[in-house]
Amino acid sequence: MATNFQFLDMLNFFDSFFKKDNDLEKMNFSLEIGPHTDLETLPPVKDVYVTMLPGGDYKETADKSGDLVKKGFNPVPHFPARSITDLDMLKDYVGQVKEAGVKQVLIIGGDRDILGNYHCSLQLIETGLFDGMKIGIAGHPEGSPNMSDQAIDEAMKSKSSFADYIVTQWTQDTNALSEFVNEAPLPVHVGLAGPASMKTLIKFAGFVGLKNTLSFAKKNASKIFDLLTVQTPHDVIQELKGNVDNFHIYAFGGIKKTSEWLQKENYYV
Repeated sequence: MATNFQFLDMLNFFDSFFKKDNDLEKMNFSLEIGPHTDLETLPPVKDVYVTMLPGGDYKETADKSGDLVKKGFNPVPHFPARSITDLDMLKDYVGQVKEAGVKQVLIIGGDRDILGNYHCSLQLIETGLFDGMKIGIAGHPEGSPNMSDQAIDEAMKSKSSFADYIVTQWTQDTNALSEFVNEAPLPVHVGLAGPASMKTLIKFAGFVGLKNTLSFAKKNASKIFDLLTVQTPHDVIQELKGNVDNFHIYAFGGIKKTSEWLQKENYYV
């Protein structure tokens, strides 16, 4: 016969088990891909962001977004202000994604080099071309090498009333993330690097100027073996879950590796 203590242990086990399932149900994972990514390799996430890299063709991003719609995904194409040359180009780009069935966009400043008439995301939003669409804007928990912290704060205040949510630059600095989430004027989708080697993370952290993450990575990669060891954002997710429901994955280590990790951790939605 089970004792009272055994019975209580069983109750605690099932409570913990179902609590874990409920936590997973609350979390949503999105993925970022390029316009040339093979869609057959994608994990079954709902939201898939499509980049428009500097020098890239917006028509490729629009076409890939249309392909994602046909396959049942919710595509979120990037609109980088500094890569948009003029209003005609913007109108054509917006028109193409709307015609393809896109309902959601990510509007960002983009690369430092200004190629046309726009230098910030607010200028694109103010055209009114995105009215009726769900709008995401960029957040920088660790700051940006291209802007002062004050300029970042002012930009966030000016555009947050026009947007629906924030997607952050990827980072491993949980302190910076927690502070950003708590102070943000909108819901936050936390950007995280998917499974990748420490060497890869150091490279990408250097590209986007993540001082805290770069310092942490270098400090914890003192040996060649450490540099080649695959790192995952699991610990960051565990620390933030409950306070954050949405995680945006940058697949620096490849889509296949990211998909396998999502499946292993049961992070699919």
